[in-house]
Amino acid sequence: MPSNSNKIIGVILSGGLSRRMNNQDKGFIQLAHKPLFEHVLERLSPQCDSIIISSNKESQQLSSYDLPIIKDSLEGFLGPLAGLLACMQWVRKHQPGVQWIASVPVDTPFIPQNLVSTLYQSMLENTADIACATSNGRTHPVIALWPIRLLDDLEAALSKENIRKIDLWTSRYKVSLPDFSDSLLDPFYNINCHEDLVHAEALLRKPNENTA
Repeated sequence: MPSNSNKIIGVILSGGLSRRMNNQDKGFIQLAHKPLFEHVLERLSPQCDSIIISSNKESQQLSSYDLPIIKDSLEGFLGPLAGLLACMQWVRKHQPGVQWIASVPVDTPFIPQNLVSTLYQSMLENTADIACATSNGRTHPVIALWPIRLLDDLEAALSKENIRKIDLWTSRYKVSLPDFSDSLLDPFYNINCHEDLVHAEALLRKPNENTA
């Protein structure tokens, strides 16, 4: 972590419905009698100075956590890049001293407890602009550390260049790719269907330090 930890704000991306799980709000699918949102919140909160939520939904459940809920500033539901842009804009306005946001999706309940510090160190060591997590041979574009200084570039890419894919936008920058591979558990295992949920329940029952 940086010496002044309030330079990083955590962003939970909580925008989607699970079409393979009866269009439920993904964040409130129950895993071990607890919403997925709470699993992610409990793991990310200690790693950041504060947490904000990226969501376009009107949700009493999300509001009950008393955290800022940031809606896209651009119309048209343009995907996670638009959510990141809106969060950067909110941070610049409300917490102008903050330099970074760290984003994770709401359906990854096993994110590492050293995620943010590892992303930050990797970015420094590689003199990179962005740090993006990898594991078990895969890159996870939405699990990343983003500098607020790229806000204007991102807004132009979305509104003027019609860029929608994260990796298409990040390809113009130097990106460090720290590896979080684990032979027992992919720490970025995500819940997309009922079978994924059953498997995650089984993982939680195993005495594995990654799920503790």
